[in-house]
Amino acid sequence: MKFLVCIKQVVDAAKTEVDLETGRLKRNNANSITNPVDLNALEAALKLREQVGGFVEVITMGPPQAEAVLYDALSRGADKAYLVTDRVFGGADTLATSYTLSEAIKKIGIPDIIFCGIESIDSNTAQIGPEIAATLGMADVSAVSEMKYEKEGFLMVKRKSGDDVETLELKLPAVVTALAELNKPRYPSIKGILEKKDKEIVKITSNDMDIDLNRVGFKGSPTQVKNVGPVAAFKKENLHVENKPMEEMVDMVYEIVKKLSLV
Repeated sequence: MKFLVCIKQVVDAAKTEVDLETGRLKRNNANSITNPVDLNALEAALKLREQVGGFVEVITMGPPQAEAVLYDALSRGADKAYLVTDRVFGGADTLATSYTLSEAIKKIGIPDIIFCGIESIDSNTAQIGPEIAATLGMADVSAVSEMKYEKEGFLMVKRKSGDDVETLELKLPAVVTALAELNKPRYPSIKGILEKKDKEIVKITSNDMDIDLNRVGFKGSPTQVKNVGPVAAFKKENLHVENKPMEEMVDMVYEIVKKLSLV
């Protein structure tokens, strides 16, 4: 079987900075990591490979320095990696990103299962996996907390929805987005670290795909950040209304509620 894992280089949440002029996150290698839940998606693919055999590939879209997350995945056991990179892809929202990744996936060949983390820590949209599935015309299940491969051509999954859990039989090929509770990602091995440079990273640009340039990058992104500013801390106030006549206490509470714009 062939498994493809979508991973993303994100800004470490503890070191996040925003460019107030552009409204975009400041990204550099010093504060970039692999999106944590994408490692759960990778682990799911690696475990299935151990069970049924096959090939695990990883793909990411980003600037050349995004190779760092691909090498991270290769050191954990992935077999091959793809970097979708081109200046025209810059500034993409989830719609443009999922379209670009889908076209890249068409080029490298549709796998049996595409794994994604449920969301990235830098945007928290949880949209990429379902949008890739919709673009490719594939079935998908999001928020997967358990999975088993027991029947050829089908994946049994448990999906969390609030406090409820659904058990579904998913016909392959399909897209699965993983929750952090799905598994515990393995660490890079010494062998993996030593061999990662020997594994292949294939670069894919706009020239390598039959792609509509009006649907990629900033130009193809209907979501635009109009303004970014600091969030003012909420001013706490205490209101004591005990030992007063009931009518006066009610009036005091009503006035403070009005002040908070709750009525």
